[in-house]
Amino acid sequence: MYESKDQPLLSRRQFYWRLIIHALVAILVFAGSILFGMLGFMYLEQMSWHDAFLHAVFVIGGLGVLSVPVSAAGKIFLSLYGLYISLVFATSLGIMFTPVAHRILHTFHLDTDAD
Repeated sequence: MYESKDQPLLSRRQFYWRLIIHALVAILVFAGSILFGMLGFMYLEQMSWHDAFLHAVFVIGGLGVLSVPVSAAGKIFLSLYGLYISLVFATSLGIMFTPVAHRILHTFHLDTDAD
């Protein structure tokens, strides 16, 4: 997917397309995580879909929960979902910054080859 150090640097247009594709992948990861959270809240806490969506988005946004779960299963799910979302956030940052880091490193390799 990425060019090796022997290949020329991508054009700006190709690089922007790569950024857009990585952003779409990160958005899909977040959308899947919201759906996972919604299903958990709907099944374990018997919430309506819009309340479950609101709770999942609040947890993803780092704002916490709107109401404390009443069931033990809901409390455990909320704890594990919070840990999962932390990993998803870190993964999404990695997905977004990988093209930028690769381009910077690729530019450094091109500079050392020219010497």
